[in-house]
Formats: sequence, C-alpha cells, structure tokens
Amino acid sequence: MHSGICWLDGKIHPVHEAKIPVLDHGLLYGDGVFEGIRFYNDKPFLIEKHLSRLFDSAQAIALEAPWSQNELIDIIQDVVNTSHLTDGYIRVIITRGEGALGIDPQHCKHPRLIVIADSLQMINARVHEKGANLIIASTRRLPPDGLDPRIKSLNYLNHILARI
Repeated sequence: MHSGICWLDGKIHPVHEAKIPVLDHGLLYGDGVFEGIRFYNDKPFLIEKHLSRLFDSAQAIALEAPWSQNELIDIIQDVVNTSHLTDGYIRVIITRGEGALGIDPQHCKHPRLIVIADSLQMINARVHEKGANLIIASTRRLPPDGLDPRIKSLNYLNHILARI
C-alpha cells in the first residue's frame, strides 16, 4: 500500500482512499496531461518551469485549466507540507474531467486536478550497487506527427509496452 497523499476535488486524501469517477475522460481515454516534480527540503524543484510545461501541454490538447499558476503553486505546497516528507515526488495531473461515453471532449465541462505527493526511489539499492541490464525495446516510439512528444499526456501505453 502506498503512503502518499493526494489533493483531489479540493480535498486532501491518502492516495488509497482517493476516488476518481469512472466517466472521467482521463481514465477512459487518457485525455489529460501531467507533470512530475521532485521536491527537496519541502521545496518543489523548478516549479515555475514545470508548471509552464504543464500549461503548454494542456494548451496543446485544447484543455483549459481553470487554475492559475499561483493557485497550483499554493495547492502543491499544501500537499507537500501535508505529506510530512522532506524529499519526494509530486505528480500534477489535469484531466478533461467527467463526460459522456465517447471521445467528444465537448461533453467534459469541468477539468479535474489531482496532485499526488509520495516518496520516490528511482533506483533500488541492488541496481545502484551492481548496475542494470539494458535492452533495446522492439516497440517504437510514436512518430512526432502522430503525437507531439512535448505533450506529457496521460497516454503512456507506448512506454509501458516498451517495458513489457
């Protein structure tokens, strides 16, 4: 079980208690964007640059985020403070929100913001000491004319398939 916390729909929850409606288009279709931010000594690292990239990704998919950068900074700092972690990882997610079945984004009227804070260990102790075996995955990256790689979308299936 994860020990992290998340801000969802205006409230902070333990991650294992947070509930996202099944008709959220982020869940149904990967319709949303995210940004990952490390924090050290309770301070999100380069937060303005990360949020700028988040807003750029949202704009690229015509997702209008109703939160200002300053509002997001306040929410993120609140989540970091509540997490009781000194160092960790923040995942900021904006989905298009709930809508009808079908991919038409016009049915989604209220984007959803999720901010998760948890610990993060990129490399386990064994790999850190002994190294890692690498491969060249047979799964090819999506071409840039199919999906701009600068958009950090919720659809990471191509990356997951490369790891399987």
